[in-house]
Amino acid sequence: MEKLSKFINFHYLTKWVTLSVIVGILIGTGSALFLIGLDWATNTREGNQWLIWLLPIAGFLIGYTYYKFGYKVVSGNNLLIREVKQPTERVQFRMAPMVVLGTIITHLFGGSAGREGTAVQMGGAIADQFSKPFQLTEEDRKIIIGLGVSGGFAAVFGTPLAGILFAFEILALNQLIKKGLIPIILTAFIADYFCTFVGAGHAHYFVDNVPIISLTNSFWAIVVGIASGLVAMLFSQSSHYFSGWYKNQIKYAPLRPFIGGIVVSLAVYLIGTTKYIGLGIPTIQAAFSENLLPYDFLIKLIFTVFTLSVGFKGGEVTPLFYIGATLGNALFWFVPLPLCLLAGMGFLAVFAGAAKTPLTCILMGFELFGLESVPFIALSSVVAYFVSGKRGIYHS
Repeated sequence: MEKLSKFINFHYLTKWVTLSVIVGILIGTGSALFLIGLDWATNTREGNQWLIWLLPIAGFLIGYTYYKFGYKVVSGNNLLIREVKQPTERVQFRMAPMVVLGTIITHLFGGSAGREGTAVQMGGAIADQFSKPFQLTEEDRKIIIGLGVSGGFAAVFGTPLAGILFAFEILALNQLIKKGLIPIILTAFIADYFCTFVGAGHAHYFVDNVPIISLTNSFWAIVVGIASGLVAMLFSQSSHYFSGWYKNQIKYAPLRPFIGGIVVSLAVYLIGTTKYIGLGIPTIQAAFSENLLPYDFLIKLIFTVFTLSVGFKGGEVTPLFYIGATLGNALFWFVPLPLCLLAGMGFLAVFAGAAKTPLTCILMGFELFGLESVPFIALSSVVAYFVSGKRGIYHS
């Protein structure tokens, strides 16, 4: 009996370590190429801003491609969540190249979107291809999708600890923590390492002024959490409402991003700046050190909700970071805490409220901003989580 138990443990470790290494290398490499492609798209667009006028055509191509070939994978992250809750069939590999190309095209021609959703979908699609060769059970399939999600999130943000928790929180894998924890941890760190090894860089943000966590400062952290939760709720509810509204108003799917592209192009022209499209990394970084316009967060929210609701591709998380950091920046006029700390708190608290992942945000705060900021991050993120209501951006 003891020999049988040792054999089973050895077989378990061999199988999952092998899968973790393979999946981690593939996702890390794929994420690096994706990030390099995004940098190219952003730099090309900013150097040739006439490309924004082609956004309607790009939107139609994305919409038509998904309409014709990607109707089974169009729901993106929600498809991965559904497959974990009720496994039915293997996620089609086409999800990976379609979402990567769709996101790069969205950014190249001026949509407002992120990158986390793309990396997570790519990771989940790649990982699930090993279900059949390794003869995985339904329970094992849940774990391997978790490998894809943790690896994609870890690689694209350079935060492996947050990637691990993100997989457990977003996929509700708590019942499989004993069996899935080791491979999910291993995949996250391998994917992050190979993403950096291949040559992709990550943005850096600095919170270098953190006061003591007194009763007064805790009160102000709660205020930031309340504001962040309300903005997160506005983002989530708007996304769901307008996505359904556009589907009802425009039945032919490829026309939604075509018409949406016309609106976004005109809006960028009328506003006279490109700071609200794309990832917006420079604005996020600026939010930690200089005063910005107090309504930046609201305009970014509108651009992002509209871009994603009409059918363009990309994630929500980086735009949520933008919205949160600029919200924290705006609160500097009312809240007596350091500007960099307010930006960092908003950065993660809005994400916590919209994605329903407060534990991920607490760990991400440690990885991005350091240990001293964690009490403020934790308090504001948990408050935002409760204030934002029950429904987040991942409706599944």
